Amino acid sequence: MFNKISLALSVTLLLSACATSPTGRTQFAFMPDTQLNQMGLQAFDSLKRENPVSTNQRHVQFVNCVSDAIIREVGGKWEVVVFEDNSLNAFALPGNKIGVHSGMVKFVDNQDQLASIIGHEIGHVLARHSNERVSQQMAVSSGMALIQAVSAPQTAMGQTALGLLGVGAQYGVLLPYSRLHENEADKIGLDLMAKAGFDPRQSVTLWQKMARAGDGQQPPEFMSTHPAHATRIQELQNAIPRALEIQKQAVAQGKQPRCSK
Repeated sequence: MFNKISLALSVTLLLSACATSPTGRTQFAFMPDTQLNQMGLQAFDSLKRENPVSTNQRHVQFVNCVSDAIIREVGGKWEVVVFEDNSLNAFALPGNKIGVHSGMVKFVDNQDQLASIIGHEIGHVLARHSNERVSQQMAVSSGMALIQAVSAPQTAMGQTALGLLGVGAQYGVLLPYSRLHENEADKIGLDLMAKAGFDPRQSVTLWQKMARAGDGQQPPEFMSTHPAHATRIQELQNAIPRALEIQKQAVAQGKQPRCSK
């Protein structure tokens, strides 16, 4: 009897796990989005409690200006926070939360490079990559303990949960997205920044700059969780002509962001 119930639950789980990403890829993601959003909210609240929020108004206004332009293309209400941290990092969490470190704000040369980063991170959220990662982990571990652990980020389980959501380096845990997820976030992010009127060519310049920043030394935190390979830059370059057409249409519609660093 127990085996029959287990089999039925397994079949139900597999059927409910069938989902499709924005690029048309089949996903294994069975967690309710409301649950992931709650995890994202808890994680973001923990980050704001334990990490200083920037009071540099130039940085805050610059990040908000870029974020707002992209968010208009996505829809919904998003919270954007600049953290006072010199590391090169940025992230977006389920529940529509975006975090950008001040080090990344200083690192980028212009609005378009920051748009590339923010678009990429939002791409992870839109493609439900955290849901996939948490679903896979829950399929082989103690599920509820993982969900509840987000509220205790200093614990080992809490660190794992934060890493699955796409953040956690602050606690010594780096769980890089898969190459598949990275490629998908790149595509979605490139389209988003172009639709908002930003120059998609700057995404290539940004990753080239990232690669130089990690040359011969410890790679920047952002590169540790978002590997920048020559193949990635090449794939972005291949996608630029299409993205430029999207940007051209956006500009014709009056979308011309003017965000000063």
